Amino acid sequence: MARRRARVVRLDPAAAAVKEARSRLYRHPMFFSLERSSGLNRQKRNRCPPGGWAVVTASGRIHVHPTRLASAEDWVYVLAHCLLHLGLGHLKMERAPAEWNVACDCQVARFLGDFKIARPPVGIEPPVVPLPASESQLYERLCAEGIPPELRLCGTAGPGAYDMLPSQGRFDEGFWRAKLADGIRAAVASAVRVAGGVEDPMGGPRKSSSAVDKARQWFVNRYPLLGSLASGMSFLEDPAVCRRMDISVAAVDPEMREVYISPGAGLEEDEWRFVVAHELLHVGLRHDARRQGRDAFLWNVACDYVINGWLLEMGIGELPKMGVLHDSKLRGMSAEEVYDLIVTDIRKYRKLVTLRGKGLGDILEPSRPDWWQTGEGVDLDSFYRSCLRQGLAHHEEGERGYLPAGLVEEIRALDQPPIPWDVELAQWFDEHFAPVEKRRSYARPSRRQSATPDIPRPSWVPVEGALEGRTFGVVLDTSGSMDRRLLSKALGAIASYSISRDVPAVRVVFCDAAAYDQGYMPPEVILDRVKVRGRGGTVLQPGIKLLEEAEDFPTKGPILIITDGWCDPLRIHREHAFLMPTYGRLPFVPKGKVFRIE
Repeated sequence: MARRRARVVRLDPAAAAVKEARSRLYRHPMFFSLERSSGLNRQKRNRCPPGGWAVVTASGRIHVHPTRLASAEDWVYVLAHCLLHLGLGHLKMERAPAEWNVACDCQVARFLGDFKIARPPVGIEPPVVPLPASESQLYERLCAEGIPPELRLCGTAGPGAYDMLPSQGRFDEGFWRAKLADGIRAAVASAVRVAGGVEDPMGGPRKSSSAVDKARQWFVNRYPLLGSLASGMSFLEDPAVCRRMDISVAAVDPEMREVYISPGAGLEEDEWRFVVAHELLHVGLRHDARRQGRDAFLWNVACDYVINGWLLEMGIGELPKMGVLHDSKLRGMSAEEVYDLIVTDIRKYRKLVTLRGKGLGDILEPSRPDWWQTGEGVDLDSFYRSCLRQGLAHHEEGERGYLPAGLVEEIRALDQPPIPWDVELAQWFDEHFAPVEKRRSYARPSRRQSATPDIPRPSWVPVEGALEGRTFGVVLDTSGSMDRRLLSKALGAIASYSISRDVPAVRVVFCDAAAYDQGYMPPEVILDRVKVRGRGGTVLQPGIKLLEEAEDFPTKGPILIITDGWCDPLRIHREHAFLMPTYGRLPFVPKGKVFRIE
């Protein structure tokens, strides 16, 4: 019977061209820093006009047309145009925004033409008339004489629109100018190396070395578990890129679906096989998305320990001589458990060396923190999950070798949708507040039926004493770093779950630089409105101590702490849990449950 081949999720042609253009700009020394710091939005109904190519906002996000079909060369010009608006400090408010936008478009177009970065697409016409030396001088001329029709076609937003949106976000001019300055310095250094014959000039995508290519092909042809991932990722071996990113052996960028290989590592084919499997498992097991506010490098180290242990058990390749972390004492532990263990000795583990280098994680940080909430992030998540799920099915069907139980368990767990934070919080309430026993009573009759209005109906009331001691404490971080949306979400969930589980009152304590005891509050009051005091620093321990020592608070009453993680280590002797945002990180290993609000 013919063996079915794993289906690979491919990008549509429009998205593939944009991805290729971003990859080329990544490899260009002048645009590398700008591209890494900016963001891309290809969602439907973004801010790009229907007839345009792209617009750029003051926050550094480039909104490209979601369906426009064009070549990668065209998109290189468009994206470079938008990046130069950022690097040259153009995203600032001017009294005549139309004239300023046109002036900046002309200067960027002349810059791209002088350096021959790429050819302009059809419909974007660079200026052919003599122009002043700076955009400020051209701006003053346009304000005085008006905008000629031939200069309105220099931008990337299409006819009648402008490709700069300075009102969308805060523009940090110094930050973006520094990124462009870094790129210019890198471009000059690269030009010197090219002239000296040390480095090849930047062209198309550089192919990986034969040893790395053979290692990748081995997974595609002979190892179904990782074959789909290996065929769906791009492997780039470019010494200039690895130098700029401080990559000693290898690193992976989940957002760009690229694996960076350093040709100077000098590994053998079996060692490259181990390295390739290591990086593929990082993205396949979603280690970047599972970090959830933990320290990036220490989380990377914890994942390395787990992955390398599995690869040694499976016998894939040969252990490289550098950048590999392995400890047999950690066998059978998950990445989360290993992280909780090593975070207690940060000074020791900060000195470790990964495949990227000393003190650097081989899981590259995303160019923007919020990329996972975009449609592109959801598509990548589906791609990675489907690759591992199908690979595991084919691996088991063909009996292609031993797989550790922990790895199989993680792959199958990734196939299940995560439990939302509010459902986990509801389960926590169920654990501490069992259903109240009730009895029928005529003391307070319920509504009468319309068919028999003369017959009173009994209502259900709690048994006497059933509500005694049925409460919990809430320690609320009200410091200046707390997001008001986080407070409203958390308080709303607490109030609704308290009402549904017959909790008559909640003990609330506000904490910033000091503790403010609000006493017992009915859930309806919390749901309606709570006046938050403070907004100073963050000191939560006095609030916890207040509840633990309060004579009118039950000895078994649980405590729920709402914080963003910017606090000192806490000592809690009661049953407790934390409610915090996904990006928050506690400065200690929590003993209670942690619910993360999205």
